Amino acid sequence: MHEYSIVQSLIESCEENARINNSTEITKVVVKIGVMSGVEPHLLEVAFDTFKEVSICKNAEFIINIQPITIKCLKCKITSEIEMGIFNCPNCDAMELDVIDGEDIYLMQLEMV
Repeated sequence: MHEYSIVQSLIESCEENARINNSTEITKVVVKIGVMSGVEPHLLEVAFDTFKEVSICKNAEFIINIQPITIKCLKCKITSEIEMGIFNCPNCDAMELDVIDGEDIYLMQLEMV
């Protein structure tokens, strides 16, 4: 389950940010997960709840924002959101697309004290 290794990296990043900011506790962690990232949000949440107990994040609220697929059509230049399994521009029906967002996982926000 690669969600465990993702959470380990996420907690390490939280701890590093806390050190840099002389913080003793992380109270909120917000991540953005693209629907094409291959990360299962529920499994990520379970992994975070498991690993946070022995970290600076032990009392942290964990918020997951799901990012839909955002594309830019290379033909009509329109930026749109599409659903999984749709591989054509909703404006002109072209299949020449550039995926702009929805493939990655990002740490978006930390709250700390």
